[in-house]
Amino acid sequence: MADHSGVRTGRPSAGSKRRTAPAKGPEHAARAACESLERLIDHPTEGVSAVSRSDDGWCVVVDVLEVARIPDTTSLLASYEVQLDQRGDLLEYRRVRRYRRGAADE
Repeated sequence: MADHSGVRTGRPSAGSKRRTAPAKGPEHAARAACESLERLIDHPTEGVSAVSRSDDGWCVVVDVLEVARIPDTTSLLASYEVQLDQRGDLLEYRRVRRYRRGAADE
């Protein structure tokens, strides 16, 4: 028989407590910003343009489809700046730009 002392099973111990962990990194912050913003403004997110760490959390720029049109290149999109706290909870958001899909940056 093999000695299994000291082997971890990956299960938390009975005495350990679960607590909310801070945002794990830019991927978690981007995902949290998209999910929160979609629920608030009821428009689908297209992607993330930027993620940066701030003193009290994260700043994420999320691109959103605001008006779908045919052809798709005439659809209107917007960029929203989303502020999250350390845990990834939304603090505030604001629209910073509105543009046509396919339009080059100025």
